[in-house]
Amino acid sequence: MLLGGATPVGSSRAHRLDPLALPVRFTAGDAGADGWRRDVELTRERVVVHRAVRGIQMAVTVPVTAFLGVALQLSPGEGGAPDLVTLTLEHRDRALSVPLYASHHRDDVAAEWQLWGRVLALPLLVATVEGGLRDPVKRIGLLAIGAVSPRRRRRSAVKARRPSIMLRRRAATLPSRPVVHRGEREIIARN
Repeated sequence: MLLGGATPVGSSRAHRLDPLALPVRFTAGDAGADGWRRDVELTRERVVVHRAVRGIQMAVTVPVTAFLGVALQLSPGEGGAPDLVTLTLEHRDRALSVPLYASHHRDDVAAEWQLWGRVLALPLLVATVEGGLRDPVKRIGLLAIGAVSPRRRRRSAVKARRPSIMLRRRAATLPSRPVVHRGEREIIARN
């Protein structure tokens, strides 16, 4: 299977690697390599890129944690062809980026994108028109920031099931020194 070249070879089916079947070895397009090809070994821990440049064979090993994330990119089709959707494992050095998925159908791309991000434990990214990468959701570290959820109490279906007195009660405050009664007789009511 050849992924990532100017024109991928094969039938019209989607070029897809299975993230649940790692490790996997495949051939990808590489404009800087001899023969425009490179062999890629992809595991959950590392990526090994085998290529030849000007007759010199090399193997570059990169840990998966060194990658920026799994990027989704939409390329417009040429001459009325449908748009091409690609998923790539993006690195700061574009020569080390690895194509993971390419298809003209957009049906399963969101599921593929999330699955690759979950399997490789990398953030999901979106490629912009200018060529940059951005996060599709706002984050603080690894925590995604979403819209604040509205207060549930007023117009909700469970309002009638909860006592409204709970809204007026204050939390109990305990004294700094607890009161202890020593040496007193305990009165117990028994029949």
